[in-house]
Amino acid sequence: MLLDSRNTKIIVDILMTIFLLLSFVRWDGDPTFHYVVGTACVLFFCLHIFIHRKWIKAVTKSCLIGKLTKALKWKYIIDIFLLVMWGISIITGFLAIGPYISGSEGRSVFGGIHGVSSRIGLLLIIIHIVQHRIQIISYFKKQR
Repeated sequence: MLLDSRNTKIIVDILMTIFLLLSFVRWDGDPTFHYVVGTACVLFFCLHIFIHRKWIKAVTKSCLIGKLTKALKWKYIIDIFLLVMWGISIITGFLAIGPYISGSEGRSVFGGIHGVSSRIGLLLIIIHIVQHRIQIISYFKKQR
């Protein structure tokens, strides 16, 4: 299947990272750019989770029965925190701009939570990339 190919996984990860970094760019007064690239990032994030669903299921099962190595357990813990932080960031991002909130006070509260969870999520992504550096380097060495 196309989604299981290594190249597809890398392309999705690169596009997700590009849109994530672009979502931190601010344009004076007009948040439309942030909304568009943030939404694109969410779509690539969902695709990333879908592509890796078998790994997530297998590692979760191994974690529950206590059969993970220490290194894999730390990767899994970071991934869980990452999933929670980005889940909070995605939900509060849409709530801050969506039609469900009336008045700027609600937008401000959700916007603040969105900002904090996004930055924590970015830090966790950096940790995630560092944890997977060997696989990332290995992929690019094979491409030469």
